[in-house]
Amino acid sequence: MASSVNINSEIGKLESVILHTPGGEVENMTPESAKRALYSDILNLDVAVKEYEQFKGVLQKVTKTFEVKDLLKDILAVESVKNDLMNEIFKEEKLTGRDEFIRSLSPENLADQLIEGVLMLKDNLTRFLSKERYSLPPLHNFFFTRDAAMVIYDQVLIGEMANKVRNRESLIMKAIFRNHPDVKSDTIAPPDCMDCMDAVSIEGGDVLIASENILLIGIGTRTTTQGVDYILSRLKEQKKNRHIIIQELPSSPESFIHLDMTFTFLDTNHCMVYEPLILKPNKYQTVHLSIENGKVNTIQNESNIIESLNKLGMDMKPILCGGNHDQWIQEREQWHSGANFFAFAPGKVIGYERNVYTIEEMNKNGFEILRAEDVINGKINPFDYNKCVVTIEGSELSRGGGGARCMTLPVRRKSL
Repeated sequence: MASSVNINSEIGKLESVILHTPGGEVENMTPESAKRALYSDILNLDVAVKEYEQFKGVLQKVTKTFEVKDLLKDILAVESVKNDLMNEIFKEEKLTGRDEFIRSLSPENLADQLIEGVLMLKDNLTRFLSKERYSLPPLHNFFFTRDAAMVIYDQVLIGEMANKVRNRESLIMKAIFRNHPDVKSDTIAPPDCMDCMDAVSIEGGDVLIASENILLIGIGTRTTTQGVDYILSRLKEQKKNRHIIIQELPSSPESFIHLDMTFTFLDTNHCMVYEPLILKPNKYQTVHLSIENGKVNTIQNESNIIESLNKLGMDMKPILCGGNHDQWIQEREQWHSGANFFAFAPGKVIGYERNVYTIEEMNKNGFEILRAEDVINGKINPFDYNKCVVTIEGSELSRGGGGARCMTLPVRRKSL
């Protein structure tokens, strides 16, 4: 099957991207469910949506955008697709008691409830006494579309989430990529692999496409070594020469959940790094693994990601998250996704304006600072600049634990 997807780099000109505007699933959050959903606090939906619309508005100016809920509504209109997806969800979440009601919903209402949650019907003693409010809980994290699926070259890898409360996100994205004509693609998914171990977990925030033959993968609380080995097994099947640079991540604090919270590509020779982890000596290993003719050729330790990339012909100059004067500032801005940028073209990126020292450091390295509102209103065209950072408000969104890259699932990019 011809694939609708193509991602050969982190910075190639963006042709299409999947987003999810936060909605009722964020509002349907209590302190207890927030903790279960991996949030450290409850977001103010009104503020978060205003900030997200600014983010989305910039992307709509520069590329084609798809909304998860729109894609989901479309495929739920096909009865066989709806039944297959619902059977998977019911089996995964061991749902009983609302099967008939859920299946009777229109595609629009069903899409809403699959994301925002299905209230529990208190029609027997067990459910009456249950402290749970929902039969299907809200997907509080879904606006971080990066994690549940990732395009690796011309295939879509469906995420195997570390926390099972997010598994429905992966099931939804798998159904979309297998059935929606706008994004229909070859998909691979660890649960479909009979030989895969239970320890496999892979999330998109840990997988960066450096080039047509180089991948960066973080391992830590969200992506396991077994997850990397699963990706490795699929790459070996392609019989192409490839390199994987693996970066070990701390298990705490929670701002280190994914590699893209400490390292992102900005253009052909600049990257954003959190210096204490990526550049300074520490106990977290960097490993370079090479594949030739379908076999692992070498596997060895490296000093850091930058040196490993340089050896492979990618000469990268690091720009420091939080600037280069004060580690306290670096820690604070990394916590608020200061290293998490999303490129919509080489040298043209989006990030949070609240990380002022990071933005200033980018400006010192030739990135013009553009306000999102000026781009949305047409006052400024980012493509008129050689390098630029479009700043979005993110005081509320950043409290969800992710940045611009976390909130995007690129579908197609032009090759460099």
